[in-house]
Amino acid sequence: MDYSAARRNKGGLYEGLYRLVMRRNSVYVTFIVAGAFLGERAVDYGVQKLWEYNNLGVITSATISKRYEDISVLGQRPTEE
Repeated sequence: MDYSAARRNKGGLYEGLYRLVMRRNSVYVTFIVAGAFLGERAVDYGVQKLWEYNNLGVITSATISKRYEDISVLGQRPTEE
């Protein structure tokens, strides 16, 4: 068996990735743009959750700090009785 035929049959991870994504320029560019969009969304979601976790609203004897979302009466109109 000749080496080029054996190599063509087996392939590897990089050869499979090349055949799937990088063979055509339009597929490669679409893969890069979609990856950048999904990566940006994942990083944005992670940073937002980390920010919310670290800023839950600290109540100490000296200061009271809350987030806008923690105050239930903001944005509501006063009821007239």
